[in-house]
Amino acid sequence: MDLRALVVCLDQESANLLILGLSELGILIEHASSTSEGLELLKSQQFNAVVLDYRADQSSDEFLSRLRQSPKNRSTLLIAIVDSGFNARPVFGLGANFVLYRPLSSERTRISLRAARGLMRRERRRASRTPVNSKANVAYPGAPELNALLTDLSEGGTSIQTDSRIPPSCKVYFEFALPNQDQKIRLSGEVAWQDASGRTGIRFLDVPQSSRRLMQNWLQQNSSQATSPGAPSPAVNDFAANRSLATPPRTGSETKLEPRDSSVISNASNRRGEHRFACKLGAEVYQLGNTVPHRCILSDISEGGCYVEMPTPFTGQSEVEILVRTADTKLRISGQAMTIHPGFGMGVRFMFRDSVEREEVLRLLAILSAGPELNEQLR
Repeated sequence: MDLRALVVCLDQESANLLILGLSELGILIEHASSTSEGLELLKSQQFNAVVLDYRADQSSDEFLSRLRQSPKNRSTLLIAIVDSGFNARPVFGLGANFVLYRPLSSERTRISLRAARGLMRRERRRASRTPVNSKANVAYPGAPELNALLTDLSEGGTSIQTDSRIPPSCKVYFEFALPNQDQKIRLSGEVAWQDASGRTGIRFLDVPQSSRRLMQNWLQQNSSQATSPGAPSPAVNDFAANRSLATPPRTGSETKLEPRDSSVISNASNRRGEHRFACKLGAEVYQLGNTVPHRCILSDISEGGCYVEMPTPFTGQSEVEILVRTADTKLRISGQAMTIHPGFGMGVRFMFRDSVEREEVLRLLAILSAGPELNEQLR
């Protein structure tokens, strides 16, 4: 089943760029030129992602509110387009997972869309989730018990909404009752993902047999309801292919375009074709097989590698691991030192162990591409 996205955007030039970028990633698109048209589509169809041209007005806020109340799409990944210089934090508070700034750039748009597709595909590989609205008690070491709201459920995990942020790396303990069930479910889990709106994805760890049966029975009885993804939760050459969309697609029509050149998508390993982001990210770097951390600064990064500032770089083409901690995540990347500059640092080429590791780098790039305001959160 194909990934599907809804683009709600009045500006046709921006819509064309978004439609082209999504189509190149193999994503089917519905285009609505107004929020009212978009809300009608949300009623009848389920989407893996929604892109909203956010205007900070009543209609935009109403759209976001009704999106998060939609049985079919309340957990759908959301990308918001905002004005340059706009404080994006309130938009994240309304449930956005990514932001793009006007005027849209072909390069940054593609980076964010690729990162979003990685999150959508990763969630599709997991068990399908059934919407739920149940209160839960959540506890984790070193903190008082929290009240939480379960928003969806599968046999392998759940997503919850909490007022207080749960630490990104900890074991959590749950107690909750599902609708139309009197018995309590008790189990433990771990944080799998988080987004800026306060949602947290939990992967179940220890599930007693009695609790598992209760969940299985409830899921079987409610499997006919629409399910939605639980996760909120790249750089390629800049090109002007959006000019080929001189004839705009019809509003509400489903569009799937073939990539103009498949090498545009597959050339990410070619660092000459990558966009690099200047940054100042604190990190730790380890020589492979050595547990001694070396504190460093990542001063620029792309999908294929980064520059590590450290006074005593490793010698030769050493294999390394880089640990980056941000406000939202902890990222561990494997790589190899390629260029050495004694007293300054070294250039590292990434050597991804799996697709999940690459997707985490794409998401970090998407955050950096959003602009200096989000960049501050990473420092």
